[in-house]
Amino acid sequence: MVQPSLTVRKEGFGRCTKVHRNINLEKLRNGYLFTEIARRELQHLEKYPNAKVISLGIGDTTQPIPDNISMSMANYARALATAEGYRGYGAEQGNKELRKAIAETYYKDVLVKESEVFVSDGSQCDIARLLLVLGSNVTVAAQDPSFPAYIDSSVIVGQAGDLEDEVGKYCNIEYLECGPGNNFFPDLKGTSRTDIIFFCSPNNPTGHAATQNQLEQLVEFARNNGSIIIFDSAYAAYVTDGCPRSIYEIPGAREVAIEISSFSKFSGFTGVRLGWTVVPEELLFSSGFPVINDFNRIICTCFNGASNIAQAGGLACLSSEGLEAVHSVVDYYKENTKILIDTLASLSIKVYGGINAPYVWAHFPGRKSWDVFAEILEKTHITTVPGSGFGLGGEEYIRISGFGHRESILEASRRLEALF
Repeated sequence: MVQPSLTVRKEGFGRCTKVHRNINLEKLRNGYLFTEIARRELQHLEKYPNAKVISLGIGDTTQPIPDNISMSMANYARALATAEGYRGYGAEQGNKELRKAIAETYYKDVLVKESEVFVSDGSQCDIARLLLVLGSNVTVAAQDPSFPAYIDSSVIVGQAGDLEDEVGKYCNIEYLECGPGNNFFPDLKGTSRTDIIFFCSPNNPTGHAATQNQLEQLVEFARNNGSIIIFDSAYAAYVTDGCPRSIYEIPGAREVAIEISSFSKFSGFTGVRLGWTVVPEELLFSSGFPVINDFNRIICTCFNGASNIAQAGGLACLSSEGLEAVHSVVDYYKENTKILIDTLASLSIKVYGGINAPYVWAHFPGRKSWDVFAEILEKTHITTVPGSGFGLGGEEYIRISGFGHRESILEASRRLEALF
């Protein structure tokens, strides 16, 4: 008997199965932002094969990992070749010594316990794991503009609803406008209640670090509404003006907030992959069940723990010698950012951020951000990021990264001066 062929539309090669595609993935807009940036950079290099492209877009670190940190990972790896030094699986929640070091280094004054720290392979992965914990029936709010993984991950797990094409927004997402007009902090009085609030400070892409007063308002809003804040502090090491580096510096935050963070941008671990999430014991679901218990269940089920080699590097980062070394690297990137700010200011281009973050948020009034991106790439061979890739609130802006070698930053400044 001849089986009837399937009549569904086919876009790939091969034979179609009877398995339906995840409908939520069909709701995603275009490709992932940074993948698209990389694709356009490759296209540009095909067009101009001899061009010396300067990448100030994706935000990848460029300075070598400090020697003592690299050696700690190398020594751990070498020890795996010995009977005495070999180790297999570690605890899913992370190396106990590293969890303690994170708690004591970054949360000593806010009394975070080592048992509340979960070591991971990066904060972006933890965003997805947290949304697995929370499920598809929760409502979500996120800053606009913001890191695209918050929205995209919410879409994938079914929290976002349908995309409203006419406005370019998902119907079940509450977009928190954060721009110069409101000092990059939303008007919470006019904000609807949601179950989850994604909040990044210092913000990616705008570079704005929320003040003590702003975060007090956010925590009060969450407490009054019974919401959970997912606070992204990946760029906290860049804060130098007294703004809070952790949400737990705010009274009452332990009952309403989870914090995710990363070694990537202050230790150069973008390729090593290491981060952490803090889930306080006091944070409870509406039933009274501890959120930390469910997060631990997800970690044990969906994750076998961060690389032992990477965790050895993380421990070295948090030693006195390691902290001194990584702070020096952070200062290097901050000086890069200052060079870019001064260059753009001299060209009468209005810029924001760059003080407490490695990103400059440059404004081009009346222009589409993808057009500005394309012009800069075409005429200067510099890759940036169009602001609209971070949400509608990013239109007319581009994000320029301070991650780069000093000579590249100086050359980029010269090229921008010649263009504008």
